[in-house]
Amino acid sequence: MKPWRPAGRARYPLSLRHRPVRWDKQRPTWRQARPALIAEALKRAQARPSGNWYVVGASRDVRADRSLSATVAGQELVVWRTADGRPVAGPGSCPHLGAPLAESPVRCGTLVCHWHGLALDGGPFAGWEPLPVHDDGVLMWVRLDQVGGEPPTPAPVVPPRPQLSRSVAAVCTGVGICEPEDVVANRLDPWHGAWFHPYSFVDLTVVGTPDAEPDAEPDAEGAGEDGFTVDVSFKVAGRFVVPVRAVFTTPGPRTVLMRITEGEGRGSVVETHATPLGPDELGRPRTAVVEAVVASSARPGFAAARAAAPVVRRLMAAGAARLWRDDLAYAERRWLLRSTGRFPG
Repeated sequence: MKPWRPAGRARYPLSLRHRPVRWDKQRPTWRQARPALIAEALKRAQARPSGNWYVVGASRDVRADRSLSATVAGQELVVWRTADGRPVAGPGSCPHLGAPLAESPVRCGTLVCHWHGLALDGGPFAGWEPLPVHDDGVLMWVRLDQVGGEPPTPAPVVPPRPQLSRSVAAVCTGVGICEPEDVVANRLDPWHGAWFHPYSFVDLTVVGTPDAEPDAEPDAEGAGEDGFTVDVSFKVAGRFVVPVRAVFTTPGPRTVLMRITEGEGRGSVVETHATPLGPDELGRPRTAVVEAVVASSARPGFAAARAAAPVVRRLMAAGAARLWRDDLAYAERRWLLRSTGRFPG
């Protein structure tokens, strides 16, 4: 793998592209994006344990006065916080007459059904049983043993992140007609970045790909022997870009992690989690993409970004949502071809 060299002066986060390459003059990447290579990486990801944990949304969406509703594999769920801030999760249907608990208010840590006032404090009641739940500070996870069918674990596999008190974290969610594997396969094809998302990425080169070792694990930096290493520049404005080196790995069967290992924001991560929702009215599978961006920087000016976190968070989420509007079309197309027996290879 060639050593990483920044395109500009290291003391500045921005670099100026002196000789931009037109989109149609880029070097084609289809020879490097070998279907067998992507398929093998996907196979290794699917073989990794999940402990039956599923991401259901952002931690900040579970507030003291409001619950979070979710559906995983056709099962309605509801998550809220008790009076001491502890998350509670369970079936999203009231045990009395089946009212949707997600539409019910939270009062002093108790979920009160808006049909007849049945109150749930998070403990078992009248056949309603709580589910294991985990709040990692950015995302909310629920464990569904009957859905996952794996040996359960006490907590999900949460990749190392920058210290949250010194970072800005944003979460966006999208839904597509596809299965989780189609979302993961999209992320395991970094070659499409500058072609499919020219508004965000330029000068993309894949400088390292996984080997064929089935038991390879990523190291603390996320590189290891099972990652796709990419040199890429994020577009800012005009010819100004931010060049970085990033590594894509799969810590779980429904998760792809991108970690910046060199350049501006070293250590920052983008976590892409795919959660099966269940079939739509036509019987087609639906999958939610919950993507968490945790950005950090050692530059003194990053303190200003943290101070303006609410605004920065919205901008980060909007940028991620734009990418996923395209990438969900990619994932949906992949599922359509697979489901009709027309997928190449």
